[in-house]
This record gives sequence, structure tokens and C-alpha cells, in this order.
Amino acid sequence: MRNTNQLIYQLKQQLSSLEQDALFHDQQLPAQQKKMLQDIERFNSQLFIQQGAQLSPCIVQLKKDIQQLEKQLSLKLDVKIIELSCQRIQDRFTALRRALVTTNINVKTAEQKRANSRARYAKKQQQQHSDSGFGWIASNVMKNSHQIYQELNKHLNWATTFEQKIAEMETKLANCHSTDKITIQNEILSLHRRLGKCRQAISYIEERIQMFERPHRNNHR
Repeated sequence: MRNTNQLIYQLKQQLSSLEQDALFHDQQLPAQQKKMLQDIERFNSQLFIQQGAQLSPCIVQLKKDIQQLEKQLSLKLDVKIIELSCQRIQDRFTALRRALVTTNINVKTAEQKRANSRARYAKKQQQQHSDSGFGWIASNVMKNSHQIYQELNKHLNWATTFEQKIAEMETKLANCHSTDKITIQNEILSLHRRLGKCRQAISYIEERIQMFERPHRNNHR
């Protein structure tokens, strides 16, 4: 009982700290970033039901997760159910912390998508001038940033797929026959490992993006 009380206490302490960070983040957001991200989903729907630049609404959902875990512990539910709830809370903490430091990257990704859309439209409109000899300029200038954001989007899509599969398997686990539980639990653990590697790759790519953009920011000071 003491250990479970300590777990809930620690989670609430972490949440309190994260709530202050989220409120500060939202207060510091420039109007242009809010506008750029207003229709962007920052998370997979299995993590948070939220879109746009502001992140403090996620805190309310995390509070409910912790309350649910507290109830599960009081009811002494199966250890595997408790572990899955803890993993889900940890995943949401991780996702929210990452979102707090990657808002600028999300803005750049949104800008890149808009730029790609405009580029596709321009290409369609200017097909008749394809022999003008200037196409290589845009291709050369956009090559590095375009490729790195493509790589980020690819891994984000993979992470979303893994998260959805995990959610499906958890639902299946809750309703399956006892003889199938071990197999399904092993599949869930395998998916979590793959998701973990994917998230490591995402973090690595995000770091490369920050390194790539830093010289550009310094040049504009």
C-alpha cells in the first residue's frame, strides 16, 4: 500500500511540475505560431485528444489517467492492467514533454507542408515552362530541409501506426480468453519495443533539425 501511495504521489508531483511548464509554454506562444498550428494535431489520438499549439489542455487528460490508475490500485486489479496503465501514463508524459520543446519544429513542419503544397501547385501551373532551365535552383535549395522533414514525417507516421496497434492489442487483451493472454501480452511488449526505437529515431532527427536550423537563426541576428 505504501509503495502504491508513493507511486501516485510521485506522479502527481511530476504532473504539477509539467503543468507549470505547459502553462508557461502556452503563455509564451507568439500569435503567428498559434495560427500556424491551430489545425494541426500534435499527438496521436490514442495519446491526447488535442490539436493546435496550446498544450495545457493535455494536463486535464493526464490528471484523469492518474485518477484512473489510483482507482485501479485501490481495486487491486490484475498486475498487467496496472502495468499497461502506468506505461500509458509514461507515454503521455514523454509525448507532452517532447511537445513542449518541439513546438518550433512543429511550426517548421507545418510551414514545410504548406510550402510543399504551394510547390506542387506551382509545378502544375508551370508545367508548360518546364524547359525554362531554372527548376534545378528550387530543387537544390530545398534538398536538405525537405529531406530531413520527410524523414521526420515518415517516423512520426510509423510511431502513430505502432501506437494504434498497441491500442488495438490492449482492447483485444481485455476481452480475450485467458489462454491467449500471454501471446497478446508478448505482442504488446514487442510493439512497445519497436515504438521505443522509433521514438529514439524521432528524437535523433529532431536534434538534427535543431542543429540544421541553428546556423540559419544565428545568421538572422
